[in-house]
Amino acid sequence: MRYFTLCASALVLATACSPAPQVEEPLYPAQTDADGLVDSHFSDTYRDHLRTLASDEFEGRAPGTRGEELTIEYAANVFREHGIKSFTNEDYTQPVPLVRVAPSRVTNMTLTHEGETSELSYRSQMMGWTSRVVDAIEVSESDMVFVGYGIVAPEFDWNDYEGLDVEGKTVVMFVNDPGYATQDPALFNGNSMTYYGRWTYKFEEAARQGATGAIIIHEDGPAGYGWGVIAGGSPVRFMMKTENNNMDRVELEGWVTADSAEKLFANAGMTLAEAHELALSSDFAPVDLNTSLSMIVENEFSYIDTHNIIGYIEGSTYPEEHVIYMAHWDHLGVDPISGDIYNGAQDNASGTAGVLSIAEKFAQGPQPERTIVFALVGAEERGLLGSAWYADNPLLPIDQAVAGINMDMLNMYGPVRDFVVVGWNNSDMQAYAEPHVVAQNRYLAPENNPEAGIFYRSDHFSMAKKGIPVLYAKGGVDHFFNGREYGEANQARLYAEKYHKPADEYNPDWDLRGVHQDLWIYFRVGHELANSRAWPRWAPGNEFEALRLETEDRRN
Repeated sequence: MRYFTLCASALVLATACSPAPQVEEPLYPAQTDADGLVDSHFSDTYRDHLRTLASDEFEGRAPGTRGEELTIEYAANVFREHGIKSFTNEDYTQPVPLVRVAPSRVTNMTLTHEGETSELSYRSQMMGWTSRVVDAIEVSESDMVFVGYGIVAPEFDWNDYEGLDVEGKTVVMFVNDPGYATQDPALFNGNSMTYYGRWTYKFEEAARQGATGAIIIHEDGPAGYGWGVIAGGSPVRFMMKTENNNMDRVELEGWVTADSAEKLFANAGMTLAEAHELALSSDFAPVDLNTSLSMIVENEFSYIDTHNIIGYIEGSTYPEEHVIYMAHWDHLGVDPISGDIYNGAQDNASGTAGVLSIAEKFAQGPQPERTIVFALVGAEERGLLGSAWYADNPLLPIDQAVAGINMDMLNMYGPVRDFVVVGWNNSDMQAYAEPHVVAQNRYLAPENNPEAGIFYRSDHFSMAKKGIPVLYAKGGVDHFFNGREYGEANQARLYAEKYHKPADEYNPDWDLRGVHQDLWIYFRVGHELANSRAWPRWAPGNEFEALRLETEDRRN
């Protein structure tokens, strides 16, 4: 049995989380320019960093390429020039061992029901792969069972696997979580996706339950993207190299289209709509789909090392306690067929340049009481792999991480009034940011599509999974001088014409005043935390709160 519980509201957050410290005489006071903009200039070097990192010479900064070598050299030179220390070597690098897995053969998915077989076609009706680093996997007549949303969430009194033994079976589940399906703010986080709604979580939970296979039903709305995102592009996958070759993962992971799921549910005497209704019922129990699955995946794999680039300024009083600034340095490299360079100017030379500029600013000021870590992480575009490696192999005790601030795809289109928080009210990190936002005559705003789960799709998520509260926020679309419509048009063009395309190039005409405003906010928040005894907290009931509380007794 499970019960619907109320998630933390903004009111609860405001009263329960620790307040931001009040700084009476700021060391870095705000500056107003001739246009009346506050903090429109942060760094003399930001544009140079951006231009260089996004240049053709850097070849799109793909892992394991000349572009990576140049990025390491450039960042290391900046760190050395400003006296920033290295945990590791003169290149400031932390190796991240990866394995590249290329499927050489993937069969269609064979379904057997009452002695009759049918097939789902690879890529058009289903996608399937293995995350195990093996030459091949063969799933043979694995019984399929519907497990609703495939969620085990103690803080929401929700367990879709209760009483079920899935050993040898393939579990089938919906994407996203029940809050999105009902739009009920009292159920999970309502329209805002929780970690339990992410497809990555669902595969992880299926493995913890001991399943042989895990299949997610794709629907555009709850997934936040079309089938083409899943089935299009290269099927080559990159994963972290592990000692057990990922043998703790299920053998088969994959997706099926909604139309394919409709046929599958018919074998159990129900429709897709009825399955949705059943998954939300308070007395849900897993359903045998009267169908078995068979499928073969054969792989070729190779190993590659990429790197995180990490520097730090040691704290004067509490050197193990640390604030982490992070951005991913990597992008997509060069198209092997066309030769087009995916420069990744906004994604994410913009954030990499931001971390370098903030490192320079800290180096020019007094030594902080706590350590400041500047982590440029690799292989984000391959699945947040560099940040995940750092989180599992930290260079300072992970339970002494005060908070994280992530920069990914900063605003290149001028000053905006809204500072958009991705993961609204997830933690009191936005309370630390708010006074600095207001001081710039700006305002905090939530993301406009929380159902898409963007919070779980950038590198700060690797920190969150270790219980570290994080700020992931940046300038939005409410332009100071040209209005919201202008800002929305720029953002729409970015995602339609430039995102993950060769057109994401440096533009010398970019108005970087909005970036500079955001950099000041990031800097001041980190500066406050590095010179206080504050330990930011997650909102009560947040899915990462328990992780933070588990290590609370290790912090002063």
